[in-house]
Amino acid sequence: MTMESAPVPGTAQATAVQAHTVHPPRRSDGRTRVRRGERRGVRCGRVVQLLCVDALAPVVTFALVVPASWPWAVVAVQALAQVLFFARRGLYRRCLSPSVLSELPALLGLALLQWYVTMEVLDVWAPQHAIGWAVLAYGAGAQTALTCAGRALVHRARQRAAARRPRSTLVVGSGPLARQVTSALYQHPGYGLRPVGLVGGGDEELPADSGALPLPVLGTPQEVGRAVVQNSVRHAVFTAPPEATPDGAALFALLTGYGCRVWLVTDPGAGAVPARGTGRPDHLWGFGVRLLDDGARRPLGHGVKRATDAVLAAFGLLLAAPVMAACALAVRLSDGPGVIFRQERIGRHGRPFVLLKFRTLRPADAQESATRWNVASDGRMSRVGRVLRRTSLDELPQLWNVLRGDMSMVGPRPERPFFVAQFSRAHPGYQARHRMPVGITGLAQVNGLRGDTSIEERARFDNRYIETWSLWQDACVLARTAGSLFRLGGS
Repeated sequence: MTMESAPVPGTAQATAVQAHTVHPPRRSDGRTRVRRGERRGVRCGRVVQLLCVDALAPVVTFALVVPASWPWAVVAVQALAQVLFFARRGLYRRCLSPSVLSELPALLGLALLQWYVTMEVLDVWAPQHAIGWAVLAYGAGAQTALTCAGRALVHRARQRAAARRPRSTLVVGSGPLARQVTSALYQHPGYGLRPVGLVGGGDEELPADSGALPLPVLGTPQEVGRAVVQNSVRHAVFTAPPEATPDGAALFALLTGYGCRVWLVTDPGAGAVPARGTGRPDHLWGFGVRLLDDGARRPLGHGVKRATDAVLAAFGLLLAAPVMAACALAVRLSDGPGVIFRQERIGRHGRPFVLLKFRTLRPADAQESATRWNVASDGRMSRVGRVLRRTSLDELPQLWNVLRGDMSMVGPRPERPFFVAQFSRAHPGYQARHRMPVGITGLAQVNGLRGDTSIEERARFDNRYIETWSLWQDACVLARTAGSLFRLGGS
């Protein structure tokens, strides 16, 4: 593979990407898993430090402010409440320029809220330990001061560690803004981002200082994917929204699929950051910056989702065992051997898996199974097969896929590789729906988009589900799915 290269100001200390040694990406590569584990460890280490500081501040404050006879259960609740409030407020999200002064209003407001609630609860349930307004003000102030001091130390330590061990970064964009951002990253290593490649800037003429090393220009998503693996790229900085960048949506999906953090930098005076960005306002040497969220980077929430899926699937398999046995017997008597139908489908991040269903039609060959779109009106389907499809009972074996971790209870419906490739070319948003685990049911399905319906509309609903995902939304989709079963709306 050959790549253009462009010199970048201030790159004397940079390490160039070696184009001739790039290897194809391998998601199952052991070294990749180790590097990802190291990255998660670094990120989790920072969060753990903040959690410890935030939980310790109320404990120290209570030791200084309140009498020794106070129940320590109240102290534990106060510490837990502080951590939960901070998490809800977004105070543990990664940012490039953390500042305790910018966090101070939130810290003080939440501390006052905690102490006020504590005062009211004690006044009702434990009058002997009641506190007054003076104690409330003193406690909230001391707790805020301790929290600020601890968080300032953590932020400072993170900045020094980032400068010592910067993470490989790709800059996506062209024009003066891309040049200025790249130069700022080299000149200010405290952000922890070291550019190793420029994406989409092949026509730019970047001025070179003496001693500047060439920065490779990556022209296609395939080159970007190879560079991400070879150089352990951990961050990507877009200088324009992905929607406004050539191949931007594909690049965004590719980079987030590899676990990269994606940032959007905006030129001062260019307007507000798009709503797609999440987290508190941030900056990169004066440029506005936000972390772009693909809707799927919520490890705690997705861990709860996975645990819920496993419990529901196990319970569903036990509960539906008699029904599944009856279905299997009906298929065997009606259509002969081969009760379970196995078919390759595409799951999260494009990984294939084998989906299980009760067989409702015996295909002529593997080619027909992989490439025929709809068999609902096929004359070869038996009466049992039609009943199973109409009632969606043919989907019950997919509970085993959920228990195995191939699927989720709720998510975009998985499709065959042939149609994934076809629909991805025809519909720009289709590939992005693989950011989340695929599901037995989904938002598109409960809105009637099943069988021979619009693929574009399905992708729109699937991406909407991902962008607004919550456990409550999953519960709503499951409830609506259960209701639709009584209307016999199978495909």
